[in-house]
Amino acid sequence: MTAEQHLLALLRAAVDRYGMIRDGDRVAVGVSGGKDSLVLLWLLAALRRFYPARFSLTAITLDPCFDGQPGDYSAVADLCRALDVPYIVEPTRLWKTVFADRQEANPCSLCARLRRGTLHRAALDAGCRTVALGHHRDDAAETLLMNLLTGGTLDCFAPRTFLDRRGLTLIRPMVFIPQEDVARFARQQRLPVVPSRCPVNGRTERARTGELLAQLRRDYGPVEQKILHAMQKNHLHGW
Repeated sequence: MTAEQHLLALLRAAVDRYGMIRDGDRVAVGVSGGKDSLVLLWLLAALRRFYPARFSLTAITLDPCFDGQPGDYSAVADLCRALDVPYIVEPTRLWKTVFADRQEANPCSLCARLRRGTLHRAALDAGCRTVALGHHRDDAAETLLMNLLTGGTLDCFAPRTFLDRRGLTLIRPMVFIPQEDVARFARQQRLPVVPSRCPVNGRTERARTGELLAQLRRDYGPVEQKILHAMQKNHLHGW
């Protein structure tokens, strides 16, 4: 089994288990330019060739315009052409709002909220009622642990969520795929990862939680998989 076949098997298992894609769906893929979203785009484009339910894809990038300057997503555009996926780059005021105007000390929450709203609108404008996000297995484990440690709640995003106010369905097809497999595949395929220009990149609460999980993994083995199984066993928020 090739690396692509292995990842596609895990992706399809999640898609099937949680009913993520239905016949006729028009799926918007949120593409930040990072390895996770690019691997998701690649795998969904591959799945599209043989999945029983027929669906279409549109890739959407929200350009934060860091320092007031547009980002360079030309290599991502080339990839989308090679995959036969329409590509939309949406310029935004994210950097100006979060960092220049508000000067948030902890900007991640506000930025995420603004990005979600903008992506949902862009997907609807593109005629898509399903939005695919690039969260993988380790993201799910980090989210649960982060919510527990910072907020005292057992909470995590769901693999599939319907937003009735928007009429949108959010799906996370890579929730069964380990982060290391995503990173390895991105390197093997030489995907055009766009370096993050975020001023707090690598210094977020999520990054700290990831470091904690790495320590726990050394002490207790595959904790991310154990956390995922625990969420499924207890049917936590759609798991």
